[in-house]
Amino acid sequence: MLKRFYLVFIIVFMIAPPVMSAQGPLETVKLHINKVLEVLQDPSLTGESGRQTKIEKISEITEDMFDFTELSKRSLGRAWTHFSPEQLTKFVSLYKKLLKNTYADRIVSYNNEKIQFGKETPLSDTTTEVQTTIGTKTGDVPINYRMKKNNDQWRVYDVVIEGVSLINNYRTQFRGILANNTPDGLIDILRKKVE
Repeated sequence: MLKRFYLVFIIVFMIAPPVMSAQGPLETVKLHINKVLEVLQDPSLTGESGRQTKIEKISEITEDMFDFTELSKRSLGRAWTHFSPEQLTKFVSLYKKLLKNTYADRIVSYNNEKIQFGKETPLSDTTTEVQTTIGTKTGDVPINYRMKKNNDQWRVYDVVIEGVSLINNYRTQFRGILANNTPDGLIDILRKKVE
Protein backbone atom coordinates (compact mmCIF):
# COMPACT_ATOMS: atom_id res chain seq x y z
CA MET A 1 0.00 0.00 0.00
CA LEU A 2 2.81 2.39 0.93
CA LYS A 3 4.64 1.65 -2.34
CA ARG A 4 1.51 2.49 -4.30
CA PHE A 5 1.16 5.81 -2.42
CA TYR A 6 4.73 6.79 -3.29
CA LEU A 7 4.25 5.77 -6.93
CA VAL A 8 1.08 7.90 -7.22
CA PHE A 9 2.85 10.81 -5.48
CA ILE A 10 5.80 10.65 -7.92
CA ILE A 11 3.52 10.44 -10.97
CA VAL A 12 1.37 13.37 -9.82
CA PHE A 13 4.46 15.42 -8.95
CA MET A 14 6.00 14.77 -12.38
CA ILE A 15 2.82 15.49 -14.34
CA ALA A 16 1.37 18.39 -12.37
CA PRO A 17 3.45 21.56 -12.08
CA PRO A 18 4.32 22.35 -8.47
CA VAL A 19 2.12 24.99 -6.88
CA MET A 20 4.38 27.83 -5.81
CA SER A 21 3.44 30.12 -2.99
CA ALA A 22 3.46 33.82 -3.71
CA GLN A 23 6.96 35.18 -3.22
CA GLY A 24 7.85 38.57 -1.86
CA PRO A 25 9.70 41.20 -3.90
CA LEU A 26 13.19 40.42 -2.56
CA GLU A 27 12.77 36.67 -3.10
CA THR A 28 11.45 37.30 -6.62
CA VAL A 29 14.48 39.44 -7.56
CA LYS A 30 16.87 36.87 -6.07
CA LEU A 31 15.20 34.05 -7.98
CA HIS A 32 15.44 35.79 -11.35
CA ILE A 33 18.96 37.16 -10.85
CA ASN A 34 20.18 33.72 -9.78
CA LYS A 35 18.63 32.22 -12.93
CA VAL A 36 20.47 34.81 -15.04
CA LEU A 37 23.74 34.05 -13.20
CA GLU A 38 23.31 30.33 -13.90
CA VAL A 39 23.06 31.11 -17.62
CA LEU A 40 26.02 33.49 -17.56
CA GLN A 41 28.22 31.02 -15.68
CA ASP A 42 27.28 27.99 -17.80
CA PRO A 43 30.67 26.62 -19.00
CA SER A 44 29.06 24.93 -22.02
CA LEU A 45 27.98 28.29 -23.52
CA THR A 46 31.12 29.59 -25.21
CA GLY A 47 31.92 31.35 -28.45
CA GLU A 48 29.43 33.27 -30.58
CA SER A 49 26.78 30.53 -30.56
CA GLY A 50 27.06 30.28 -26.76
CA ARG A 51 26.75 34.05 -26.47
CA GLN A 52 23.59 34.00 -28.61
CA THR A 53 22.13 31.17 -26.51
CA LYS A 54 22.84 33.17 -23.34
CA ILE A 55 21.01 36.19 -24.78
CA GLU A 56 18.00 34.03 -25.73
CA LYS A 57 17.81 32.36 -22.31
CA ILE A 58 18.16 35.66 -20.45
CA SER A 59 15.45 37.13 -22.69
CA GLU A 60 13.09 34.38 -21.52
CA ILE A 61 13.90 35.13 -17.88
CA THR A 62 13.24 38.85 -18.33
CA GLU A 63 9.76 38.04 -19.71
CA ASP A 64 8.88 36.66 -16.27
CA MET A 65 10.80 39.27 -14.31
CA PHE A 66 9.63 42.50 -15.98
CA ASP A 67 6.19 44.00 -16.50
CA PHE A 68 6.94 45.57 -19.88
CA THR A 69 3.46 47.06 -20.23
CA GLU A 70 3.76 48.92 -16.91
CA LEU A 71 7.33 49.95 -17.76
CA SER A 72 6.13 51.29 -21.14
CA LYS A 73 3.18 53.12 -19.58
CA ARG A 74 5.38 54.86 -17.04
CA SER A 75 8.02 55.68 -19.67
CA LEU A 76 5.44 57.39 -21.89
CA GLY A 77 3.84 59.19 -18.94
CA ARG A 78 0.81 61.29 -19.89
CA ALA A 79 1.42 60.59 -23.58
CA TRP A 80 0.19 57.00 -22.99
CA THR A 81 -3.42 58.21 -23.28
CA HIS A 82 -2.74 59.74 -26.73
CA PHE A 83 -1.90 56.37 -28.27
CA SER A 84 -4.55 54.12 -29.79
CA PRO A 85 -4.71 50.49 -28.53
CA GLU A 86 -2.99 49.33 -31.74
CA GLN A 87 -0.25 51.95 -31.36
CA LEU A 88 0.26 50.92 -27.71
CA THR A 89 0.67 47.27 -28.71
CA LYS A 90 3.31 48.23 -31.29
CA PHE A 91 5.05 50.60 -28.89
CA VAL A 92 5.28 48.07 -26.04
CA SER A 93 6.63 45.39 -28.40
CA LEU A 94 9.29 47.67 -29.93
CA TYR A 95 10.28 49.24 -26.61
CA LYS A 96 10.76 45.77 -25.11
CA LYS A 97 13.01 44.79 -28.05
CA LEU A 98 14.97 48.04 -27.72
CA LEU A 99 15.60 47.46 -24.01
CA LYS A 100 16.62 43.84 -24.53
CA ASN A 101 18.97 44.77 -27.39
CA THR A 102 20.48 47.69 -25.47
CA TYR A 103 21.27 45.71 -22.34
CA ALA A 104 22.05 42.26 -23.83
CA ASP A 105 25.73 43.04 -24.46
CA ARG A 106 26.18 44.52 -20.99
CA ILE A 107 24.61 41.54 -19.29
CA VAL A 108 26.54 38.97 -21.34
CA SER A 109 29.82 40.75 -20.53
CA TYR A 110 29.29 39.92 -16.83
CA ASN A 111 32.64 38.90 -15.32
CA ASN A 112 31.83 37.20 -11.99
CA GLU A 113 31.17 40.47 -10.18
CA LYS A 114 29.71 39.92 -6.73
CA ILE A 115 26.02 40.72 -6.29
CA GLN A 116 24.69 41.59 -2.85
CA PHE A 117 20.99 41.70 -2.07
CA GLY A 118 19.88 44.47 0.27
CA LYS A 119 16.55 45.35 1.77
CA GLU A 120 13.13 45.94 0.29
CA THR A 121 11.43 49.28 0.91
CA PRO A 122 7.67 49.65 0.37
CA LEU A 123 6.80 52.61 -1.87
CA SER A 124 3.01 52.11 -1.72
CA ASP A 125 0.53 49.31 -1.02
CA THR A 126 1.38 47.66 -4.35
CA THR A 127 4.91 48.87 -5.11
CA THR A 128 8.28 48.15 -3.50
CA GLU A 129 11.93 48.88 -4.20
CA VAL A 130 14.49 46.09 -3.82
CA GLN A 131 18.11 47.17 -3.32
CA THR A 132 21.04 45.29 -4.80
CA THR A 133 24.71 46.15 -5.24
CA ILE A 134 27.20 44.90 -7.81
CA GLY A 135 30.80 44.93 -6.65
CA THR A 136 33.15 45.97 -9.46
CA LYS A 137 36.90 46.66 -9.57
CA THR A 138 36.20 50.40 -9.44
CA GLY A 139 33.64 50.22 -6.61
CA ASP A 140 30.11 49.19 -5.72
CA VAL A 141 27.29 49.98 -8.14
CA PRO A 142 23.83 50.28 -6.54
CA ILE A 143 21.01 48.84 -8.66
CA ASN A 144 17.49 49.09 -7.29
CA TYR A 145 14.50 47.25 -8.76
CA ARG A 146 11.12 48.93 -8.44
CA MET A 147 8.39 46.34 -8.43
CA LYS A 148 4.64 46.25 -8.67
CA LYS A 149 2.35 43.56 -7.32
CA ASN A 150 -0.27 42.30 -9.75
CA ASN A 151 -2.33 39.14 -9.15
CA ASP A 152 -0.03 38.11 -6.27
CA GLN A 153 3.06 38.38 -8.48
CA TRP A 154 5.82 40.94 -8.12
CA ARG A 155 7.31 42.19 -11.38
CA VAL A 156 9.87 44.88 -12.15
CA TYR A 157 8.60 48.11 -13.71
CA ASP A 158 11.73 50.26 -13.28
CA VAL A 159 15.45 49.85 -12.63
CA VAL A 160 17.42 52.59 -10.88
CA ILE A 161 21.16 52.39 -11.59
CA GLU A 162 23.35 54.70 -9.48
CA GLY A 163 20.33 56.92 -8.82
CA VAL A 164 19.25 57.13 -12.47
CA SER A 165 15.78 55.73 -13.23
CA LEU A 166 15.36 53.83 -16.48
CA ILE A 167 11.80 55.07 -17.00
CA ASN A 168 12.67 58.70 -16.19
CA ASN A 169 15.56 58.57 -18.65
CA TYR A 170 13.39 57.22 -21.47
CA ARG A 171 10.42 59.43 -20.55
CA THR A 172 12.59 62.48 -21.17
CA GLN A 173 13.69 61.10 -24.55
CA PHE A 174 10.15 60.14 -25.59
CA ARG A 175 8.76 63.51 -24.50
CA GLY A 176 11.35 65.25 -26.70
CA ILE A 177 10.50 63.04 -29.69
CA LEU A 178 6.73 63.47 -29.21
CA ALA A 179 7.12 67.26 -29.07
CA ASN A 180 7.79 67.13 -32.83
CA ASN A 181 6.23 63.79 -33.83
CA THR A 182 2.98 61.87 -33.63
CA PRO A 183 2.73 58.53 -31.80
CA ASP A 184 3.27 56.82 -35.18
CA GLY A 185 6.41 58.92 -35.63
CA LEU A 186 7.80 57.68 -32.30
CA ILE A 187 6.92 54.10 -33.24
CA ASP A 188 8.78 54.47 -36.55
CA ILE A 189 11.84 55.85 -34.75
CA LEU A 190 11.79 52.89 -32.33
CA ARG A 191 11.37 50.44 -35.22
CA LYS A 192 14.47 51.84 -36.97
CA LYS A 193 16.52 51.61 -33.76
CA VAL A 194 15.45 48.00 -33.22
CA GLU A 195 16.21 47.02 -36.82
